[in-house]
Amino acid sequence: MENKNRNLYRLDELSDYKVASNYSDVRGWKIVDADNRTIGTIDNLWVNKDMQRVVYLDVSLDKKLIEDNHREVHDAIAYDNGKEFIYKDGESHIIIPIGSVNINKDTKIVMANSIGYDTFRNTSRYNIQQNFDRDYERRVMKSYYPDDVHVSNESDDDAFYRRREFDNH
Repeated sequence: MENKNRNLYRLDELSDYKVASNYSDVRGWKIVDADNRTIGTIDNLWVNKDMQRVVYLDVSLDKKLIEDNHREVHDAIAYDNGKEFIYKDGESHIIIPIGSVNINKDTKIVMANSIGYDTFRNTSRYNIQQNFDRDYERRVMKSYYPDDVHVSNESDDDAFYRRREFDNH
């Protein structure tokens, strides 16, 4: 059943949408942190249909990053805002706001300039078989931008996304 409130779609779900010719289609490109450590590969793009723009990169995490995390929390428990959660099998994707990356068209590498490896390693993940919800978005944004008071109580979608945009792609 289609969720009437749903506003985010994977680009490949939208047959009438494509990446504008003046932007790079970064699907399949590697994404690295500011220290050039591999985070993963860009699997898809999440589009906000109302705004008609890409708002998130869907990143398939690098196995090493997942294993590093696994060793650290060892199947046990990670803490997110005081709540416990367990990574389930298949949860190997994260979202990254398009406004927090730089895209290098020459090297075909995307760099997350302000978010560190440890943050990515400990960020809440999701399984691509199930779409994430707004609570997941908020948890992830809170892990990337812990000092931004607007993240947890944002009710206006446009403001939520616009605040994270830069014109540097």
